[in-house]
Amino acid sequence: MRAVLTGGAGFIGSHLCDRLLAEGYEVVCVDNLLTGRRENIAHITDPRFTFLQHDITTPLFLDGPVDFVLHFASAASPVDYLTHPIKTLKAGALGTWVTLGLAKAKGARFLLASTSEVYGDPQVTPQGEDYWGHVNPVGPRGCYDEAKRFAEAITMAYHRAHGLDTAIARIFNCYGPRMRPDDGRAIPTFLTQALRGEPLTVHGDGTQTRSFCYIDDMVEGIVRLMRSDVHAPVNLGNPEEIRVIDVAHRIVELTRSRSPIVLAPRPQDDPTRRCPDITRARTLLGWEPRVPLRDGLARTTGWFATRAGARAEPSGDEPRADHGAVDARRAMRGP
Repeated sequence: MRAVLTGGAGFIGSHLCDRLLAEGYEVVCVDNLLTGRRENIAHITDPRFTFLQHDITTPLFLDGPVDFVLHFASAASPVDYLTHPIKTLKAGALGTWVTLGLAKAKGARFLLASTSEVYGDPQVTPQGEDYWGHVNPVGPRGCYDEAKRFAEAITMAYHRAHGLDTAIARIFNCYGPRMRPDDGRAIPTFLTQALRGEPLTVHGDGTQTRSFCYIDDMVEGIVRLMRSDVHAPVNLGNPEEIRVIDVAHRIVELTRSRSPIVLAPRPQDDPTRRCPDITRARTLLGWEPRVPLRDGLARTTGWFATRAGARAEPSGDEPRADHGAVDARRAMRGP
């Protein structure tokens, strides 16, 4: 089986490359390295793996058969899509059109990596797939939110008009090794600050909620959806809702950091609540997250500690980090 994965040098994409290769797939990884990194795929030496540095908003032609096209190319953090708003819109619009065309030409199943941001600042909790959302199309986050909403619309149009075999994964907050320390999202920001002994910056009063799904669980959900015959959007995320300020406190405790928690202005249109209804994923895919937040944070801490100039001491009960991350205890103490 051969899979084409755009955004394959990104955080989720690189883990997905690993999973597909481990299961015997041939993988064509496509990335323009705007936010993806060669470091994320540098460990891959499998001859079935091909990397193409290519901007997916321009046509892509490949020889040979393709069984799956997975479109993950997009800036995904507010720091990135606020810096690159037009490129983000083009990845969601032109990039989805290009990859749908490739899937149609090859007779492949197409999977779109969408996002919980299609729900905007939701007025219902938890958010189910039938909820249409509460999105500000002209606000600063609109470049990402509307790019993904358009991507979903054109994906369903290809499914209805051309009979293309499509799937849509609405990905809620995901975390784990290979996130960039300067990613800007809560967990990598808090971990980097705590490990460096810097103040943890919480926006607003910290009572806004998120749900965090560890990368192993997310990849499992994506692969199950890819192999299914489900066409309707499916939420993939952790239904455990937690306040952002509580995440900050957990990370301070986990790293035994002396970092204080400081409050900063909250960004415009920042969602007040974020929590997925995963009934559809449970029912149609037999999937739900397995890794508790504390275990996932410990695994992620081990990876970040090698990159953050850590000063903090570990709590001592962290499980061993996977995906090449080192043991949190050893990493934070140094060689």
